Order: sequence, then structure tokens, then C-alpha cells
Amino acid sequence: MAEKSSGADFIAGFLVGALVGAAAALLLAPQSGEETRTLIREKGIELGERADELSLEARRRAEELQAQAKGKADELQTKVQQAVEEGKATATKKKEELLSQVSQEQAAEETPTET
Repeated sequence: MAEKSSGADFIAGFLVGALVGAAAALLLAPQSGEETRTLIREKGIELGERADELSLEARRRAEELQAQAKGKADELQTKVQQAVEEGKATATKKKEELLSQVSQEQAAEETPTET
């Protein structure tokens, strides 16, 4: 999980670096003010579109992870239910064995022995 987080951190850092680099290049380039404003506007639109794409990708990935987690939770719940049912069946069987054993012992005690 830490690897995925550092990958996201890298991408975020890369985008911030790209923004700072683009801003510095635009400000230091020998262009007129109107050309610079046009470039800034275009880059802003491009970055906005890229942010939208990244947002959609992140949402899609989050939905996939949510579906996987739900599937694993359902699977675990099924296993727990099976274990509970097996435990109940084993307890019932053991109870019947013990009751049978107690009944046999009581019957043996009640039967008169000849001396």
C-alpha cells in the first residue's frame, strides 16, 4: 500500500514541478504580455483538463478498490457463517452423544445386579 501512495506522491510532485517550471518559463520568456497571457490561459486549460482526467482515473480506481473490498468482506462473512454452522452442528452432535452416554449410565445404575 505504501508503494501506491509514494507513486501518487511522485505524480503529485511531478505535476507541481511542471506547473512551477511552466510558470517560470512563461514569465522569463521574451514575449509580449498578450502572448504570455494567452500561453498562461492555454496552459491553464490544458492543466484543468489533465486534472479532470486524473480525477476520473482516481475515482475509477477507488470504485474498483471498493468493489474488491466488498467482495472480500462478503467472502469472509460467508466463511464465518459456515464456521458458526459447523460449530453448532458439532455442539449438537456432542450434546447428543453426552445425553446418550448419561442415559446409558442411568440405565445401568437402575438395572438391579444379582449378587
